[in-house]
Amino acid sequence: MTAILHKLNDLLGRLIPVTTPLAVALGFFFPEIFGQFRPFVPWLFGMMTFSGALRLKTSELGNAVKNPLPIFLFFFSSHVLMPAAAFFSSSSVSLTADVITGFVLLFAGPTGVSGFIWVAIFKGDRALGLTLILLDTLLAPLIVPATVYFLRGADIAMDMSGIALSLLLMIVIPTILGVAFNETSRGKIPDIICPYLDPLSKICLIMVIAANTSPVAHNIKFNEPLVWKAALLCIVLTVSGFLLAKLNGIISRSGGEKSVSLIISGGIRNSSAVMTIAVTFFPEMTVLPTLLSVIFQQMITALLGKVIIKRKDN
Repeated sequence: MTAILHKLNDLLGRLIPVTTPLAVALGFFFPEIFGQFRPFVPWLFGMMTFSGALRLKTSELGNAVKNPLPIFLFFFSSHVLMPAAAFFSSSSVSLTADVITGFVLLFAGPTGVSGFIWVAIFKGDRALGLTLILLDTLLAPLIVPATVYFLRGADIAMDMSGIALSLLLMIVIPTILGVAFNETSRGKIPDIICPYLDPLSKICLIMVIAANTSPVAHNIKFNEPLVWKAALLCIVLTVSGFLLAKLNGIISRSGGEKSVSLIISGGIRNSSAVMTIAVTFFPEMTVLPTLLSVIFQQMITALLGKVIIKRKDN
């Protein structure tokens, strides 16, 4: 049974570039069905986070922070340079105020837990990848509201405490629980339940995306110039995030495995978490950039990974 579950999980992992856009399509074409899952989104997302956190170890955090420069560059580029670039570029191409806010929110978000799958695929530094995910996840309730408020606070009404609490419940608490279960059981609990939770979490990802897409399906028309303009900008900014992360590796002289982890962690955003925040706390069109990111991000990761990640053993 365990072998079958491992094969299913591996298959779902390889299919992420396909299943995430498929989830968007399900939300658009069947909003009445998947909209019914909206009340369960925080719980589904919390389970996804918990499943990913069961593999995290505090000892790996200690090993990775011995060289803090790559971590500093990651945070500076991910939470200062990229949100600023998202704000100024989206403002310069005459997008609506809600869509501009959506771009800031997207690129203020934490790195995606799914990035660890890509770190494994491209043979990156597991400890550094997990450290960046852990630190960014734990700091998300502070960083995300503060960044959006700094760049857009004067122009929008924003429930900062609500956003922070939502991130706390969906990401931080499940992460702490997952790490605690792993540490206290010395890896025994993950060995028992991860074969079941890992494929289930990937199915939950599809449900979360479809459920979050359903409320805005009637308002987004893919034949409108606004949507195409936002899609092009989303692709450009996403690619820029990966290239900036590549530059971070060069500056910090992080070659090989560490460079892989920096590129993946710096390029991938936790789009499903940001989408949940956008749908819950902001006007409907704020979700557009994140919706587009869900469609393109994993495909861009797969393509750019083969282009800009150079490993001698590849």
